[in-house]
Amino acid sequence: MLSSLRQDHLNITKLLQLLKYKLVAIRGEQPISYFLIRDVVDYLREVSDKYHHPKEDLIYDYYLKYRVVEGEVASRLHEEHARLLEAGTELKEMVEMILLDAVIPLDQFTARLEQFIALQEAHMNYEEGTIFPQLRDSLTEDDWRHLEQLWQNRAITDPLFGAEVSQHFQALSRQLSLPLSS
Repeated sequence: MLSSLRQDHLNITKLLQLLKYKLVAIRGEQPISYFLIRDVVDYLREVSDKYHHPKEDLIYDYYLKYRVVEGEVASRLHEEHARLLEAGTELKEMVEMILLDAVIPLDQFTARLEQFIALQEAHMNYEEGTIFPQLRDSLTEDDWRHLEQLWQNRAITDPLFGAEVSQHFQALSRQLSLPLSS
């Protein structure tokens, strides 16, 4: 399970790199596809918020229930997941307004996009540097088997990085297979 979470993080990192490139292009007053930004946010909301984070929460709740954990670590992961959901919702709404030709000050949009990227990266760094090592060191093979069984019925096929790319993410998949460009 931990290896699948790490793979999710690698996939999310690819998407964040694309968003960073788009951010640089926007600041350089180059034309970009806001549809691609929307697709990245859609993917993160669809997969991260509905699959990846609940999987982490399941593992972490189990860990908290059966292991001694002190301090802020006990609640920080859930708080960060809630912040990421909120930031994704706000960014999605802003992108949708831009796609509907609403006038959004560019500095507000770039600030929101930059904040979103920073939150995502800080969260993954925290998990990779603090949470995952604790889980790896503390949970036994029996714990992992039990967690796999609990998760079994919730598994989904990744609509972007899975064996088949969903229609919704076709353009984003093509973009990710190219060198970064607007």
